[in-house]
Amino acid sequence: MVADEPRLFSCSAGGDGMEPIRSERKGSVLTITIQRPERLNALDVPSMLALRQALQSASTDRDVRAVLLTGAGKAFCAGGDVAVMEEYRARGELPALFHALTSEMETGIRELMGMPKPVLAALPGVAAGGGLSLALAADWRIASEDAVLVPAFSTLGAIPDGGLTYFLPHYLGIGFAQEMLFTNSRIPAARARDLGLVHEVVVPTDLERRAWDRASELAEGPTFAYGWTKRLLHAAFSESAESQMMLERRAAVEAAQHGELPEGIRAFREKRKPRFPAP
Repeated sequence: MVADEPRLFSCSAGGDGMEPIRSERKGSVLTITIQRPERLNALDVPSMLALRQALQSASTDRDVRAVLLTGAGKAFCAGGDVAVMEEYRARGELPALFHALTSEMETGIRELMGMPKPVLAALPGVAAGGGLSLALAADWRIASEDAVLVPAFSTLGAIPDGGLTYFLPHYLGIGFAQEMLFTNSRIPAARARDLGLVHEVVVPTDLERRAWDRASELAEGPTFAYGWTKRLLHAAFSESAESQMMLERRAAVEAAQHGELPEGIRAFREKRKPRFPAP
């Protein structure tokens, strides 16, 4: 299998030879677009690697204060590329592919969850399989009315990955998570909004504008405080009340030493909009 590993990481372009992942910064908002529309933005190992690298770069770039993650065309991300899976199945190398793909997916999800700045996912269409995991790892989700959330794993006899068995029980409870995963439930955007799986639903023509407006609002906010809030929310599922409050106290003290909180207090007293400094 070692001799064949380079093929797992061979170049994978999007439609018309375009790069599978595009990063574009405007002001303090970085837009990361999965651009394999001919595959409904399904991911293979090279494109997942490129996405992970884009997320890592965004995490450490001080000029980026919010990230907007979306997909080109009419889909957000259809999960793993089944055509590539068939190629590796035919060669008897499917386990090697899944090891590489799920490893990159895991690292990408960790980058999304641990990024010390807000991440918004804009869903123009289907978010399936690992694509659903990517969406649920974001901090804010805006969906087109055409969007559909679907686990998809059971259709292939695959095991949910990318943290999906973490996100669904925490967002919905284990009962509804069981229903989604065992019956491959398709959740349309309006229902997803009712369930709290997405935060906003807009008409398709408004998605790009609304996602940009929300990302810009987040970019103007207290980035340091947002980063700690993300960390605290994820910790809440594993910490006791006592340890959670200790973590909150630590965060509060660090915020008091940062420029954001003093500026917020001054702005409140002066009855003006705060101008939060870069983290």
